[in-house]
Amino acid sequence: MTATLKLDFQPVTQANWQDMELLFETKGGPKHCWCMVWRRSSEEATNQDGAFRKSLMKDRVVGGVPVGILAYTDAHPIAWCSVGPRDTHRPGMARVSKSDATENVWSLACFYVQRKFRNLGVMRQLMAAAGRYARDQGATILEAYPVEKDSPSYRFGGFVEVFDAAGFSRTGDAGVRRKVYRLNL
Repeated sequence: MTATLKLDFQPVTQANWQDMELLFETKGGPKHCWCMVWRRSSEEATNQDGAFRKSLMKDRVVGGVPVGILAYTDAHPIAWCSVGPRDTHRPGMARVSKSDATENVWSLACFYVQRKFRNLGVMRQLMAAAGRYARDQGATILEAYPVEKDSPSYRFGGFVEVFDAAGFSRTGDAGVRRKVYRLNL
């Protein structure tokens, strides 16, 4: 069993935008996608440039749109979790059910953990912190889109066994590889 790393969590805001920049732009960071794959509109998707995607993310943060949380150790950002209202993501992330009309569904779309902090329980802590953050913002359901461990793509969304262990329930599929998991908050 691996020791659990002590982490602090903060939602990304204009005040800590520089921490997100630092994390995303470090070696191995997601500086090319800026976690915009599921957020950008059709028009925005025509430009694949990393700097453009960064500007789109910053516009959302400056505009007060919840985009996710950062994990810190010793006041340094070491991990990211994309979590925000599902309606701030592009349509089609998952099939919307009729009961969703009375729910406030938030999407847990992806994770990034710096390599040297992997296998220390960071993702599980990020999931729990994302659930608390979403609930505190009025969410009633946290929805995620993990894949099986042998999936060749979409691994940034996490693996199904981690969501099973965290108490999420599988409710369907989102395409061929991604599964839809939900947690009532």
